[in-house]
Amino acid sequence: MTSPVIAIAYHSGYGHTAVLAEAVKAGAVDAGATVHLVKVDEITDAQWELLDAADAIVFGSPTYMGTASGKFHEFAEASSKRWFSSAWQNKLAAGFTNSASKSGDKLHTLQFFSILAAQHGMTWVNLGLHPGWNSSTASEYDLNRLGIFMGAGAQSNNDQGPEGVHKADLATAEHLGRRITEQAAVFRAGQAALAA
Repeated sequence: MTSPVIAIAYHSGYGHTAVLAEAVKAGAVDAGATVHLVKVDEITDAQWELLDAADAIVFGSPTYMGTASGKFHEFAEASSKRWFSSAWQNKLAAGFTNSASKSGDKLHTLQFFSILAAQHGMTWVNLGLHPGWNSSTASEYDLNRLGIFMGAGAQSNNDQGPEGVHKADLATAEHLGRRITEQAAVFRAGQAALAA
């Protein structure tokens, strides 16, 4: 079997989410995937076709005013053409987001992604990690330090650029990339076994 194909469809306003997208890519490549990064605010017809051909799509956006960015919402609305033809039916999906505050309503953005995936008939893959940094012996450098189950969440100070993205959040994004790749491989093997 060929390696899973993972597409990362993301918007990054100030560069923080782009750094996370690269971390998701690194984790996915490490797990054996072929990965395509797609900036949704610059998407081309060829990149729409990459999304159509992928085994999994990972959605990424900063959280602005309690939801994904306006540019990501434009992409989500444009994906309705795929909805009409069920082009993304039975693909896997996952998501990641960043905001300046520890909570920052990141969960709402991830829920928006999961509902978008559900509308397309996709299967959502969660982070698959217990929360970190929630006891006296824990560390802010734990994976999933913000304790989000639905996807990868990151907190970046609003007075720092992309270089300020926390190392634990980058490691958590890498974990998400590995997890979606591993799940895509299992999904493909199951489909192949059913077809045999």
